[in-house]
Amino acid sequence: MPSVRNFFGSVANRVFLILLTGILVAAATTSWLAENERRKAFKDFYEFRIAERVEQIVFSLDNVGPDMRSVVLQTSENFGLEASMVKDTENAVDDNPSLTLLLKKRLGDDRSILVDKQSDCKLHTRRNFDFRRPEECQVVYVSLKDGTLLKLKLRMTRGPGAPPPARPPGMPYTSPYFALFLLLIGGLAYFVAKMTARPIKHLAVAAGELGRDIDRPPLDETGPTEVRQAATAFNAMQARIKRQIQHRTHMLAAITHDLQTPLTRLRLRLEKVGEADLRRKLLEDLAVMQSMVREGLDLARSMDSAEAMQKLDIDSLLDSVCADAVDARQDVTLEGRTRASIMAQPNTLRRCLTNLVDNATKYGRYARLLVAREGSDIVIRIRDGGTGIPAELLETVFDPFFRLETSRSRDTGGTGLGLTIARNIAENHRATLQLRNHPEGGLEATLRLPALNGI
Repeated sequence: MPSVRNFFGSVANRVFLILLTGILVAAATTSWLAENERRKAFKDFYEFRIAERVEQIVFSLDNVGPDMRSVVLQTSENFGLEASMVKDTENAVDDNPSLTLLLKKRLGDDRSILVDKQSDCKLHTRRNFDFRRPEECQVVYVSLKDGTLLKLKLRMTRGPGAPPPARPPGMPYTSPYFALFLLLIGGLAYFVAKMTARPIKHLAVAAGELGRDIDRPPLDETGPTEVRQAATAFNAMQARIKRQIQHRTHMLAAITHDLQTPLTRLRLRLEKVGEADLRRKLLEDLAVMQSMVREGLDLARSMDSAEAMQKLDIDSLLDSVCADAVDARQDVTLEGRTRASIMAQPNTLRRCLTNLVDNATKYGRYARLLVAREGSDIVIRIRDGGTGIPAELLETVFDPFFRLETSRSRDTGGTGLGLTIARNIAENHRATLQLRNHPEGGLEATLRLPALNGI
């Protein structure tokens, strides 16, 4: 299920679920502990009330003679008790040690006391009871001062520790307060999850922008300690990458620039070679070397161009590029209008388009340009009439000095820098450049440029 995987793949959603689960588990544990404490308090309080009633009756019977005890026993019915004098404990078992211990503390350890729970709760008393409440009987055997054994049978409301009664039909399982509690907890967990994931999202966006623009502004080093540390490390990484690119670019530019002077001197000296055929071959090799030096310099400039960005009419630029190609006797046509502008380096972007057109006419006989507006992007497609290239090499051809033609001939193989320069320029303009084999034949290069403010 892709949707479920996508949901759990988000850091914010994971944090949200972990927080919500943790809070609910903590709330359930706390409620369980509180309920146990309430049950214990209820049980202690109820047993205290029982002990108090038993104490009153026992002391009343202790303070009257045998002939008056029957009257006291009858009055006990008014308190929900069934009292009688018995000869023994009737094989009863002490089922309530806590109540037994409490009665001994109040009545004295010298008395014989035993508390037995019974399921038969038929009491003949004058007190009315609510039989809808869960109740049980307890029989208390207490010895009086003169050794007579008193049996007290009383009806008790079953404490919270006992199994609860069945829930009345139609009663909702959760109360509105519980639903409100879940809503508030869910909102809090969602807010915390989003707040936690926001710095990670900003860092991911910054990393994506860094791949398109090494000169992007550094991250703000604000927020919690961990976020500040991550932003500082990211900015330091960006600065190091930028320095390395600049050093490599400057080194390449310096080498290619300095080579032009000795090559020029070499050309002048080769002109003095007497043998015509040898002079022609040497001059051709020298021309190839000079061309490679120029393209090396263009490659260095494409990686770090100092040309200023300015507003540019893309339709006018394409008209100019195609017109220059036609003047150079290339088979080039242009279709479509966008009436859109972009922010670009005019000469650098012109070089990108020229390289693509030259590549199409050189290896595919002609170039058919189609420009269109697709959403907020300007899409330029350049198709040739060649045989295409193997699918596994569609990305490899962008590598510097890679050539499909393995010969060393300048006329057939080139230097292998044209597409590399074109892609570098495209990336500097936050654009994308891709190749594909057109279904109807030929190779198609697609340049996708962002339009200026969607205009």
